[in-house]
Amino acid sequence: MTSQQRIYSDFQNSGLTIGRHPMSFYRNGLREAGVLQSAEAKQQPNGAVIRVAGCVITRQRPGTAKGFVFLSLEDETGIVNIIINPDLFERQKTVCVAAPYVRVKGILPNTWNVISIKAADVQALALGNETIRSHDFH
Repeated sequence: MTSQQRIYSDFQNSGLTIGRHPMSFYRNGLREAGVLQSAEAKQQPNGAVIRVAGCVITRQRPGTAKGFVFLSLEDETGIVNIIINPDLFERQKTVCVAAPYVRVKGILPNTWNVISIKAADVQALALGNETIRSHDFH
């Protein structure tokens, strides 16, 4: 088995892997497209416009959030949280609720060392078959 086949098998059978993170296989291409790792994103200044990508591990749409949706993306260096406003959610609903991997462009508000990206654009990434199961609101 190739490394990617082994990881896919791990996720299919146990929901996790002790091997490489799936995003690590695509990092060079993502870096060329200006996509930061989550660890790099957390070091950017308040108000920076950045791009991140990852496996969607959590989708939340609390009833008290006035239609805002929250995604947690995981890559090989950690987790970054995404805030999606109701209008963007309606325009990209399928991506927001179904895509296992996404790329997000947005503004980084770094307030009191709490890092979340306010999404301006959310796109599905067509990566490999190895997916992490997400915990979703639906």
